[in-house]
Amino acid sequence: MSRRELAPWLEANWDPELSLREWWRRLGESGWAQPHWPQEWHGRGLSRADGLAVSAAIRRFGAVPAPIGFAAGMAAPTLLAHGTDDQKRRHLPGIVTGSDCYCQLFSEPNAGSDLASLQTLAVRDGDDWVVNGQKVWTSGGQIANKAMLVARTNVDVPKHAGISYFIIRMDQPGVEVRPLREMTGRSLFNEVFITDARVAADDLVGGEGNGWMVANTTLAFERALSGGAGATTNARPGPIAGDLDRPAGSFVVAPDGDAPSVASRLGGWPRLAELAREVGRSTDPVLRQDLVRLYTLERLLGLTSRRARALQGSGGDLPGLPNLAKMAQSHAVRLSRDVTFDVLQVAGMLHGYDQRAVEAAAAATGVADLGDLLEAALFAQGPPIYGGSDQIQRNIVGERVLGLPREPGTDRSVPFRDLPRN
Repeated sequence: MSRRELAPWLEANWDPELSLREWWRRLGESGWAQPHWPQEWHGRGLSRADGLAVSAAIRRFGAVPAPIGFAAGMAAPTLLAHGTDDQKRRHLPGIVTGSDCYCQLFSEPNAGSDLASLQTLAVRDGDDWVVNGQKVWTSGGQIANKAMLVARTNVDVPKHAGISYFIIRMDQPGVEVRPLREMTGRSLFNEVFITDARVAADDLVGGEGNGWMVANTTLAFERALSGGAGATTNARPGPIAGDLDRPAGSFVVAPDGDAPSVASRLGGWPRLAELAREVGRSTDPVLRQDLVRLYTLERLLGLTSRRARALQGSGGDLPGLPNLAKMAQSHAVRLSRDVTFDVLQVAGMLHGYDQRAVEAAAAATGVADLGDLLEAALFAQGPPIYGGSDQIQRNIVGERVLGLPREPGTDRSVPFRDLPRN
């Protein structure tokens, strides 16, 4: 199938008065939502590079792009790689049409960087698994109706071997989501308490005990997403967020070509350079040097993203590229944070936690977007941690790419039940 078919299809089907639900249904059923997926699974069999070009073309046309986020970016690729045909039939339609919203139930209070030490337990009960445990740092958990869950199904084998991967419903008794208030004032992350929740045996992905392998597939896609390429939309999928029944036209965003990287969204160099001129600090030699460093890092991130897309489009691969891209992003957001506070100086202490306080601080300093700048700077502590901390990325590159030896330890040979607990 050809990208040339997209324009006439958009002319015939896009209507800003349609509900978001109906628009995403049309987009998903046509194959244009995820055109790089296989034709038999709601795609058009295009290359990854062509799929990204389709997303950009939809945005340039003035329509709303396909649903993005954990469902399309992580759950679906994992299902395409490891799911059964039955699982794909049941779960992919809700992802491609935006009728389902997913979150990721991986990290736990005592299993963050060492995810394989997770203690959430799933016990087989007839045609179901019964799940008990606690998860934390769950982005978007408050609006998700489904989740990618890793849980321990065998404590008598080493910790990596006893993990299984499930698709579990969040909207059931026994799943409690508690938002965590962050230093930005928002609650993007949550803790999740799971008490006798059930997941059908048919929703075990990749086979019992293979969860570590399946989870690493999901994490690889998460790290690739950290590079920031793809379509942008502020429309939220799923039945809980409340966006599906609003007019699709209310979610149209500017046709700005490639989506910005995470680094540039969190206070990129163009705005910070402009701000330095506005406040009279553009001649400071140290600040100018940091702005050039930030520009360089953001350009490298953009080029790395283009390189990754080209490799995907040609069927190639560069080991460790997602990990290296994520570390580069972490460096960029930290530098952006430091430059922001360097430019703002005392004004950087005036962060507000409600709209009235934000507006008052902006009026007092004369910096109209002060609230956005400071929220981005405060949030910059997150990317070097979530999705696998920088330290974990270095371990992965060292061991899997450079061939360095693993750190010594017995936790890969001792049954999980015999390992010491925190």
